[in-house]
Amino acid sequence: MPQLNPTPWLAILVFTWLVFLIIIPTKVMAHAYPNEPTTQSTEKPKKEAWTWSWY
Repeated sequence: MPQLNPTPWLAILVFTWLVFLIIIPTKVMAHAYPNEPTTQSTEKPKKEAWTWSWY
């Protein structure tokens, strides 16, 4: 019963986790977004009172 032999499956598991932990994060972090978000100012805009022409 070759399914119970852990030798090839352990190597496959280790190499798979190495790919997930080393190769994939570096490729994801190297991705450049074309539109970088800009920070908004923390100042609140001044509110001006409305002038009603009929009041």
